[in-house]
Amino acid sequence: MATLPNPLPDLASSGLVLPPGSLVDATLDGPWHEPLLWHADGPAAPRDWPDLRVAGRRLGLLPVLVTGGRRDQWPTDWDLCPDDTSYPGDHDAEEVLAGYWADLVDHADDEMGDGTAADDHDEDSPGPGSSWPGLAPAPAREAAEDADTVAAGLAGVVAAAADDSLGGARIALVPARRSADIPAAIGWSGPMNHENDVARLCAVLRSWEDRFDARVVVLGFDTMTVSVGRPPATIEEARALAAEHYAFCPDTIDQAPPHDLDAYAEKAVLNQEAWSFWWD
Repeated sequence: MATLPNPLPDLASSGLVLPPGSLVDATLDGPWHEPLLWHADGPAAPRDWPDLRVAGRRLGLLPVLVTGGRRDQWPTDWDLCPDDTSYPGDHDAEEVLAGYWADLVDHADDEMGDGTAADDHDEDSPGPGSSWPGLAPAPAREAAEDADTVAAGLAGVVAAAADDSLGGARIALVPARRSADIPAAIGWSGPMNHENDVARLCAVLRSWEDRFDARVVVLGFDTMTVSVGRPPATIEEARALAAEHYAFCPDTIDQAPPHDLDAYAEKAVLNQEAWSFWWD
């Protein structure tokens, strides 16, 4: 995807003060012609994300935390696919989500036709038996904090975490102009079983940046955590956005009890300053 000059090959002479780290050019098809990202060799400190956000931005580099997860898979083992990644700006967020939603409806209809699922769906409530409800409106309230301040706070919490999925997260730098484009800039293949071209998901992330002050803060092999500077403040707003989350990452609801969009909206969307996604 990369169309901008890539500053990573000249990182050593960039003037950035960095801990020991590694450049990653490993992809599913062999070494890429230039580094896709740099990441530190050791765990991140709470100040790494905000400090590198300021220092790296002048070079065209944005920070993200990377995690090896429970399987200890770091970016060299992520099966990156930059050659299969388009440009996020070439896609429309609503068209992308509506397409995913239609696929979910078709899948639900097939299951019900086979007699393998018989869930009842209210046509007035979001779910695979209903029509695409459209994009959720931006929350009516103003953001309490700057979006990057919220992201830095989340990054600090992750850096201090000790659990198996996030513990030891490392700071990384990616050549990208906006946070939403980070997955596409590295050819991230985490959602491969849902979407082969991650730039289509990045188009949605761009829309979430605009409406909800979202930032991509953490990436794992098949996981993503996003900070949210202006989350939905009413249950109606949260339910509308939950439909987008379901289209974006169906496993978020299908693989986690109670497998219900309304419950997910109340628990994971309403007033939540972090959204987490996982693709099976």
